[in-house]
Amino acid sequence: VAPAIAAGCPFVLKPASKTPLGALILGDILSKDPLLPEGAFSILPCTRDAADLLTTDERFKLLTFTGSPSVGWKMKSRAGKKKVVLELGGNAACVVDELVPNLEAVVSQVIHGAFYQSGQSCISVQRLFVNDSIYDVFRSALVEQVSALKAGDPSDPEVFIGPVISEKDAQRMADWIEEAVSEGGKVLCGGKRDGVMVEATIIENVPHMCKAFSEEVFGPVLCIEKYNGSDFRSIIDL
Repeated sequence: VAPAIAAGCPFVLKPASKTPLGALILGDILSKDPLLPEGAFSILPCTRDAADLLTTDERFKLLTFTGSPSVGWKMKSRAGKKKVVLELGGNAACVVDELVPNLEAVVSQVIHGAFYQSGQSCISVQRLFVNDSIYDVFRSALVEQVSALKAGDPSDPEVFIGPVISEKDAQRMADWIEEAVSEGGKVLCGGKRDGVMVEATIIENVPHMCKAFSEEVFGPVLCIEKYNGSDFRSIIDL
């Protein structure tokens, strides 16, 4: 949206079907900007099928999509000659080395990176590698603070862990946690589901072929393991 406005290009924004309110609030804010001419933008909540014309209509010169790879690549294949910009999920990793100047500050940053918005962010930290020389101390501090995160109604300013987007996705996360544990991972905290609420979960030593490690969880699940501090390159390709 911001690049389109900066370049003076009109745009149509189709929000995700399950989360339209943010886009509608943005549209309300922009509608009050006296510098934007009438018709500069449209916010169009609709079904995925109804929005198909936004992909195929040749009058649009650029298509940008943020979401799953399966949907994004399919849209690109049907976009015709228009330019396409895709942001397709994520599986972000974080490395904590022994050189960190303030361990408590790093713990706080990791918690924010992994569990902000209940992990429902394309850049959420999902895999954490900690230098073996500080692993035990770091793990203890991390587990203690994550275990204390308050869960509940996100309108409560004291709540950090709210519901995930749907019960179907909550069940998927629970299944992925169960798979990780059955393959040898160890739940350090969390791991349970109640309806659309999934506890802030840390799993240690998850086998790398498990979905919780290899695919985007898009929820409050963090995989943690130590690495050999004398062989930093060993984790580069993970």
